[in-house]
Amino acid sequence: MATASDRQESNEARAPERDQTAARLSGPAGRGRVSLLVLLLCLPLLLYLAAPILGMIPRTTFRSYVCCWQAESALRLSLFTASISLLISIVIGTPVAYWLAHYQFRGKDAVDTLIDLPLVLPPVAAGLALFLLFGMQGFGQLLATHDLRITFTRAAVIMAQVFVSSPFYVKQARAGFEAVPRELRLASATLGAGPLRTFFRVTVPLASHALVAGAVMTWARALGEFGATLMFAGAFPGRTETMPVAIYSNFANATSEGLRTSIALAVVLVAVSFLVIILARRIAGRSIHFAPTA
Repeated sequence: MATASDRQESNEARAPERDQTAARLSGPAGRGRVSLLVLLLCLPLLLYLAAPILGMIPRTTFRSYVCCWQAESALRLSLFTASISLLISIVIGTPVAYWLAHYQFRGKDAVDTLIDLPLVLPPVAAGLALFLLFGMQGFGQLLATHDLRITFTRAAVIMAQVFVSSPFYVKQARAGFEAVPRELRLASATLGAGPLRTFFRVTVPLASHALVAGAVMTWARALGEFGATLMFAGAFPGRTETMPVAIYSNFANATSEGLRTSIALAVVLVAVSFLVIILARRIAGRSIHFAPTA
């Protein structure tokens, strides 16, 4: 049986070999080999993600973007509804984000989980839930008595987009509010500023990077919403057919013109999403929260 002294001698004998291995790996040639190995291991995923996206670009022409009024209408509708959804998300999401960031209360975990739920809930299920609540099986009957209707209207498009995109803003805004030092807010109150003045003059400016990044991500998510919109608002050209819905509708037509239009709209969405992510990262660094926090 090897004693402690024997093991120590063995380790000492192997020390020069370990030092030589470390020197080889830390040298320029060693670092180059390690970098090449890491790159080769990364290539499968990178190629898998990039190839389908890049493969769409050569299949589009200028005519693909202007050949169909339906595509132009879908573009305008998507930009309009995504912008309105963003404004609504900011108005109703900012108080929730501030509440979660600065207050402790019973049931906070349940509220936090409720905010996270649309992030993991299938959009089709979200659209069905909205349809059952605001359709004729729910409040729709009451609204119908006043000649009002939500389902299959532009209002339904906006409501679906707010449901699935607002958590992106809430989570990012909450992270920004939590990063504001409590001492600064207390100092503002000591100088006689009220809660609202402190919020708009101290908290919001200091958390502005996170707020803008959250707004950008929220707008992009609303722009790309498909499942909930299709279930709750339908696919009526010129009325509720947004860009993602138009991609599906044109592809389902099984015609060459419909396929070209679908590809063109998909390329536009990809380009917008790519630019939005770059913009958000430049505004708020890499502290963008996509997943529920622990």
